[in-house]
Amino acid sequence: MHYICPICKTENKLETSFSIEEYICISCSNLIDVDKNFSRQIVKKPIENVVLEIGQKGIIDYIEYTVVAIVVRKYGSATYWREYYLKDYKNNDAFLSESDGHWVFLHPIHAEDVKKKERSKVVQLQTRNYRWYETTQCTIHASAGFFEDKLNFNIASYKEYVNGTNMVSEEQSGGYTQYFAGKHISKRIIKKTFTISHMPNYSGIGIVQPYYINIKQLINVLGIAALLICLLQLYVYSSRTNTSVFQDTIKFRDVKNKEMVSKSFTLSGGSAPLKINAHSEVDNSWANLQLSLVNEDTNEAVFASKDIEEYSGYEDGEAWREGKTTEEFNICGVSPGKYHLVLSAESQQSTGAILTSGSDTGLTITKEASGIVNVLDNSTKQTVSFGDVKTLEKDSSDMGKLVKQVFLNKNLDSLLSINPVVQSSPANVVDGSSIDINATWFPVSFWNFGIILLLMVIFFIICYWGRHLFNVSKWNNSSNSPYPKS
Repeated sequence: MHYICPICKTENKLETSFSIEEYICISCSNLIDVDKNFSRQIVKKPIENVVLEIGQKGIIDYIEYTVVAIVVRKYGSATYWREYYLKDYKNNDAFLSESDGHWVFLHPIHAEDVKKKERSKVVQLQTRNYRWYETTQCTIHASAGFFEDKLNFNIASYKEYVNGTNMVSEEQSGGYTQYFAGKHISKRIIKKTFTISHMPNYSGIGIVQPYYINIKQLINVLGIAALLICLLQLYVYSSRTNTSVFQDTIKFRDVKNKEMVSKSFTLSGGSAPLKINAHSEVDNSWANLQLSLVNEDTNEAVFASKDIEEYSGYEDGEAWREGKTTEEFNICGVSPGKYHLVLSAESQQSTGAILTSGSDTGLTITKEASGIVNVLDNSTKQTVSFGDVKTLEKDSSDMGKLVKQVFLNKNLDSLLSINPVVQSSPANVVDGSSIDINATWFPVSFWNFGIILLLMVIFFIICYWGRHLFNVSKWNNSSNSPYPKS
């Protein structure tokens, strides 16, 4: 269809045909009454942030639409949004509404399809409830194109109801009420389907903008992933067994200033951790294990070192103990292949003095070079350590009383000074001359399995809470928010 402007004689045409009452001349911006062929008024051209043109075509939901009109509406003193009037090949109406870079695709619906309750903030459309978001008073600020009905430049009232990414819009203008059903549409779809080079600035959260992650789809994806992980773990558990690849007791004197190489062993299956368990009967002493896991195919080595130490004693009449005689550590991600271990170990060496009561059932007192005094009950094999001789002499515990009873009226400091004995290892070590080592390969491990499931749960909780915060922010601009305002 085409019309000649009676004011400037410019041809106004559109590649579609439907009955119109008015059009706005593309040249002089006069609003022309078609029947009377005269200008009603001059209308401001829509320019700012207008990205579509009259006659432009695009496909939405598999239907091709043509832009037939553009209206810019104004709310308050400086709030604008743009409405694009669309027609499909059957001349059915549709609309694109854009505000702050957020797009809504709308189509008209019958008033009887919208069910309202008195004094209620909710309307119902096709069994879905929509909550009242806001009521906006607006006027036409600028417009262009072809119009089936006469443009009303009086104040119009828009009342919006929202449910997630869908909405119902109620427009009241000139005593006439019309309803529209709308849904969010991605700006990327608009840009692609209408071949737009520049899109409006994007800010804030749109009235029907979806959360960044679809929670329902996330539940399905995480549920399926968790099921597959459980099935994989079940397969690994039923098809593989944990294997002890090395177990031995090493005397410290056998590896003094040298290393011991274990027999070769083969690991098969997937990558898994190698767990090392080291035990030594240290007592107020320490031991150290140094270990290398060598891949015989690549000659690559992984190094590890671990200290074992345990100390105990009495201080201010109270017993204390720290450390332990057994330590464990993992070499993670050990891949299949042929390996051997290279081991070295050492224990604490010290010089001290020994004072004994001369009886197998008596006491042995050891003074180390550091000044620490160790008291060994020969009958019970119990050892108690004291910071120095004076602390021992002042001690009122059972061990302190026993020392005073056995060494009655004797100066312990003098006795220990005149009876020095050089020790090759601490006298207070019960069986600390060796270290027990056990290396176990764990192709069946519930650690990674549990960590992955835990991370999935944490990720879901974060996303779910994030959606709540997103919705709270979305409704902040509404005076009818279902969320309490802080």
